[in-house]
Amino acid sequence: MSLPRTPSFRLDGRRALVTGASSGIGRGCAAALAEAGAQVTCVARRAEPLEDLVAELRAAGFTADARPADIADLDALPALFDDGAYDVVVNAAGTGRHSAAIDTDPADFDAVMGVNLRAAYFLSGHAARALIAAGKPGSIVHISSQMGHVGGIDRAVYCASKHGLEGMVKAMAIEWGPAGIRVNTVCPTFIRTALTEATFADPDKRAWLESKIKLGRVGTIEDILGAVIYLASDAAALVTGSAHMVDGGWTAE
Repeated sequence: MSLPRTPSFRLDGRRALVTGASSGIGRGCAAALAEAGAQVTCVARRAEPLEDLVAELRAAGFTADARPADIADLDALPALFDDGAYDVVVNAAGTGRHSAAIDTDPADFDAVMGVNLRAAYFLSGHAARALIAAGKPGSIVHISSQMGHVGGIDRAVYCASKHGLEGMVKAMAIEWGPAGIRVNTVCPTFIRTALTEATFADPDKRAWLESKIKLGRVGTIEDILGAVIYLASDAAALVTGSAHMVDGGWTAE
């Protein structure tokens, strides 16, 4: 009897699209997918840092291109799939506008929901439609948050968007499973990025969040990348509709 073989984590020959790629977690995801062998299309609103990223990836010997676009503009989404289906879509675009729930401004509510949930929903639909038309399986990975599973100080809107994202992913996994399309989330704890700097600058909030992380430290972008590559690859061929916690034990309580 032959020994079992570990499925490959490599992505050679596959096309990947990464949103929010100009900075933070999205930038890290683009680099990780390229390192794993994928041809990476990098999407973000800001063209200059996006072009800088693509230049770095190409200089490292990887295959990458830039597609400046605001995914909150639903009219911009179809053009991202003009060249056909992507084997892997990693949606790392996200935003947060934090305040006490009773002080939430409707414009802030709409801005957060527009990126974190509405854009994620319709991006997923376009990605799945292209894969189904091509008769191909694929993997859609959303960068969610531990706040899609718990509550947090001054984060009612953000939590609502991420809880919604988690429910959306479960329903899409059921719908698209017969087509071989897997849909999952990665749920980080607080990661040091430009998006979280305001939280780290507040001593009370920083003390609170550090007390909740059982491993005793906040996260880095590198902490996220292994989970993303796993979900994108054949190693996760039977994984869909699931949330992968990268939260240092925050949600273990």
